[in-house]
Amino acid sequence: MRALSLLAVLTLALALAGCNESDTRPYLKFAGGGFIFNYRIGEAFYGFVAKPQKAIPEGAVLEARFEVPGSEQPFVQRQPAKSGMLRYSFRTPPLHGIVKNHKYQAELRVLAPGDGKVLASYTQSYYTNVDQRTLPDKPLVLGPGYTPNPAVDISRLPSDKSLE
Repeated sequence: MRALSLLAVLTLALALAGCNESDTRPYLKFAGGGFIFNYRIGEAFYGFVAKPQKAIPEGAVLEARFEVPGSEQPFVQRQPAKSGMLRYSFRTPPLHGIVKNHKYQAELRVLAPGDGKVLASYTQSYYTNVDQRTLPDKPLVLGPGYTPNPAVDISRLPSDKSLE
């Protein structure tokens, strides 16, 4: 009986000692992202995927802040953190004025439940080697059937050489 009591005390001591260890892993890590140029509809945007690395506090909010070409104000997108989520996706709306080889900053913040205090912040840069000028001004096709847009004269689209 005495051995059993000693074993219970040691188990409890080890469990309590483990509670004091701080988990130094980040809440999230960037797991992919970049620019998407959709030539079919003439739009471009960028975004990223973040994967949780440890438990995010219940009720926390994830906030993505994207640098927007030609604007002082970032585009901000928020999502509530949910237990068991394997990944979170964030993206901008369609953008205009994207410049090739320019690094655009994206910041991901973990905001505390209630007061919204920043618990953690992570940054990542994204760039493209394609300039916005490669996109047509109007969608090339209309609808899901890829019907050519009669408002676009395909012969007047820029060639690769004119963009260098």
